[in-house]
Amino acid sequence: MTAGFDQDRPARILVVDDTEASRYVTGSWLRRGGHEIIEADTGAGALAALRESEVDLVILDVNLPDMSGFEVCEAIKSDPATAALPVVHVSASLIEASDRAAGLTRGADAYLSEPVDPGELQATVKAALRYYRARVAAERLAARLSLLTAASLEINAARTFPALVTAAVQGAAAVLDSAATVLVRLRDGAELWGSTEGAGSHVTVSNTRLLDGLAEEVLPERTTSVFRTLPDGDTCAVLARTRSDHPATCVALPAKAVVAQEERDLLVQIGLTTAVAAEGLRAFADEHDIALALQRSLLPSSLPRSPGVTMAARYVPASTVAQVGGDFYEVAELGDRLLVAIGDVTGHSIEAASVMGEVRHALRAYAIEGHPPDLIVELLNAMLRRFHPEGLTTLCVLVLDPVAGKATIANAGHIPPLVVDASSARYLRLPGALLGVKTPRPAATTVDIPSGTTVVLMTDGLIERRTSPLDADMEHLRASMRADEDPESICERLLSTYGQNKDDDIALLVLRRD
Repeated sequence: MTAGFDQDRPARILVVDDTEASRYVTGSWLRRGGHEIIEADTGAGALAALRESEVDLVILDVNLPDMSGFEVCEAIKSDPATAALPVVHVSASLIEASDRAAGLTRGADAYLSEPVDPGELQATVKAALRYYRARVAAERLAARLSLLTAASLEINAARTFPALVTAAVQGAAAVLDSAATVLVRLRDGAELWGSTEGAGSHVTVSNTRLLDGLAEEVLPERTTSVFRTLPDGDTCAVLARTRSDHPATCVALPAKAVVAQEERDLLVQIGLTTAVAAEGLRAFADEHDIALALQRSLLPSSLPRSPGVTMAARYVPASTVAQVGGDFYEVAELGDRLLVAIGDVTGHSIEAASVMGEVRHALRAYAIEGHPPDLIVELLNAMLRRFHPEGLTTLCVLVLDPVAGKATIANAGHIPPLVVDASSARYLRLPGALLGVKTPRPAATTVDIPSGTTVVLMTDGLIERRTSPLDADMEHLRASMRADEDPESICERLLSTYGQNKDDDIALLVLRRD
């Protein structure tokens, strides 16, 4: 990495001339300006020197023994590695206007005629270097801004704190071409930090409370960002926050990597972007907790204890959205019978949750009135079409008589119940369109539920994946079932196997007739 952008700082200059005396004189003049001189006496030697050393400018004699200076210049300008390198032609014989025009046309940046005045040479070199360095700086800044844009997109796209820290670390390392460390405050006060060393990276949780000390030491009150060199002298850092009363985020690099103001500005931008993204994730987590509390308030607080029946249920909110969803389940005692239902209102929003709440309460009311499952489905469909025409809902309603060992079931476009007994595990493929659609509906189906039989009801969030057909996932789950597994164990196993990191809610209800 170059030092700060100083247009007139000394350069490394390649002087190419087949006459030793000319090389000595030109080199002497340039060394007085503090420049480092490399010499070559042929065109081939000049090209070899450029391959072996970093050079800022070439003073090139037009008359060389193996090739003309024009040809050497063309070779330099045609190589992407040296195309931007300024070339100054010098000639004692080719000094006509046509010669100058030819030299400049074939790639030279300046053309001097011998004898060259020392002042003119120094001024020409300074002007060429200024233009070259400004161009290099502009290209470097453009490349860094492009990397900064990509890093900002990755940082803002992060959906978890570990992903955020990883994106910020890798972004800072890429933009400033250096090892980097990022610390972010979590909601519980702990800190998540990540660092890169070369091409490797790692992220781990830390409770060192390092940010407290840094923030108190270098981040003044009412300041949203600050750049400081830390007391060890080897590290510089940006601490940033969205508000003075919010937690700070730290992005740190080796001090040698941040010299120019440009680099400081880039580091501050990464720090601010990371702080804003971290604040968004903290707000997202708060919203998710509120949404989850609201969702759980709309679900049964506990399952009834029904003689002869063992039950277990789970609700798991989507891991990638903060809004409440429409998945629900219901269990209620109806005298000596048991109402069991599971459903899913489309969408993730307050509206979906409110529709879900209405469906659940209406379901219980219709069941208490003594209606059978198929009529309950008809009544709920009429209610939705009248009051919530866009609230499409899938539903499976089951009324179980534990003593008789029979269940009457009506299905409205929902994943069918999975029945598991000693002989098999099978889905009850029951017809019926989802709620909210005007269409004839079949009568309810009555099935035997002998002792030892397990019924599994689920929403599609448990098993549905974008990468495979739903039927294939349903079959995989069916094949995993065992008749001797209890409801609690089934819930735990299915969630562990199928329910991780889903972008949809999951409702799961398992009952077993003892």
